[in-house]
This record gives sequence, structure tokens and C-alpha cells, in this order.
Amino acid sequence: MKHTPPTTPLALDFKSATLYTVRVVLHSPDLQQLTQALDQRMREASAFFENETVVIDASAIESPIDWTALVTSLQAHKLHPVGVVASGQNLLAAQAQGLPLVDLANPAPRPVSTPAPDQDVPVVAAPKNGISQNQPSTSTATTISPEPSLPALAPAAMIINRPLRSGQRIYARDTDLIVIGMVSQGAEVIADGNIHVYGPLRGKAMAGARGDASARIFTTQLDPELLAIAGVYRVIEAKLADSLHNQAVIVHLEDDNLKLTELNK
Repeated sequence: MKHTPPTTPLALDFKSATLYTVRVVLHSPDLQQLTQALDQRMREASAFFENETVVIDASAIESPIDWTALVTSLQAHKLHPVGVVASGQNLLAAQAQGLPLVDLANPAPRPVSTPAPDQDVPVVAAPKNGISQNQPSTSTATTISPEPSLPALAPAAMIINRPLRSGQRIYARDTDLIVIGMVSQGAEVIADGNIHVYGPLRGKAMAGARGDASARIFTTQLDPELLAIAGVYRVIEAKLADSLHNQAVIVHLEDDNLKLTELNK
């Protein structure tokens, strides 16, 4: 008699996951310059980056880096390195510190959308077989040209139809994010595309999360903790000007600087 072992659940399993990480880009191998820049950035960002996972991007650095001291400095600021982008001896030295090589290849840029010409606007309800419902059909055989293949549709925007409380984070990968409701202080909204907040934006908003500098942030009531587009960020520590505070505003990049413009201007 064949013995069938009892089926018991395994103690572990593998599941797919999407991990949002901060990329720390090194512009110098000098440890003193790196630690000073790190101290300044963390002061500017307040507690925003605390307890974030980070990938150290040393792809532009050829000179040796003191990886032990660098990792210690990051950890002292409550940043948790999980990987590295590097080559040559720097890669080997980083791997010796337990940092695996990470592929941060930028995705293909999103195509620019332009209004379609009138002749390309699809018919909502096309008549069957190309024959108008108001015309009688005939027995004459007709040749119907095959329909042209439709282009691939862009991912639909992610719509969040509820307010977001402190501690909640929403990430719209490869698409836009629309929030209908308030984004509270301590909440985070992140999108690879644009972000629309139809309500008070009081938390953190990061558009163009994977490098799309054309992304924008729209809100009907601006009062944020932090704004970022394609890695360019601004921590809002003081009250904005009256023309912007709690007003409808669009945020976009201009010459690598965040620009805030009244929507009703």
C-alpha cells in the first residue's frame, strides 16, 4: 500500500512584492564630503526619510569608497541600505559589506499624449458589418476590410476614492494616481506618473517616482509636508504664501526646480 505523506504547509513561501526605495546618488568618493552632504540632506528633509530602505548609486564613482563608514553613516540617520549600483572594485567592496548589485535601469519613458485628430475619434457604437441601422440590407456580397489593430492601451489611472490617514502609503506604478479625498499629514502618495488630489493635500506627494520629469502634482487645496517630482524634492517647513496655501495649485519641474503655480491664475 502506497504511503502518502501528510500535506502540511511549508514554513515559508515566495511571493512577488513591489518595494519602494530611495536612491542615494554619490557624486564624490570623499567620506567627509559624503557625510556632510548626508547630514545636510537629512536636516532639510526632517524625519521624512527615516527608516526608509535605500540603494546606494555609485555608478559615477571610480575611486575607492569607504563602504564600511558610509553604511554606518546611513544607518546612523535611520536609513537602511539594501543594495548598490557600482562596478569594479567598488562593487566588490560593497558586496563584501553585504550589499547586492541592484539593477536600477530606468524604464522606457511614457509616451507623450496629444489630442487625436477628429477623424481618429472612435465611434461609440459602430453599426454591425458597416451597415447603417437605418438602411435596408441587401444580398449583394461586399468585401469588408479588416479592422486595423488597436494600439496598446496605457495603464488606467489608479483611483483612491477615500481619504488617506497618517501612516498610509499609496504607490501607482507605471500610471497616474487620483485621490478623491484628503491626504492627511503623515500619509504618502507616490506615482510614476501624475498625482491628482481632489481634496486637501497635507501629507507627502511624489510624482514621476521613476524619473519622469514631465510629471505633475495637482491639488485643490495645497498644504503639504513634502513635494517631489523625479527625485527633486522640497520640504515644506513654513507656511506657504497666501496665494498658494490651501489653494488649488499645480506643481511641476522647471530647470530642475519645483515650481508652484495657482490653478486659477
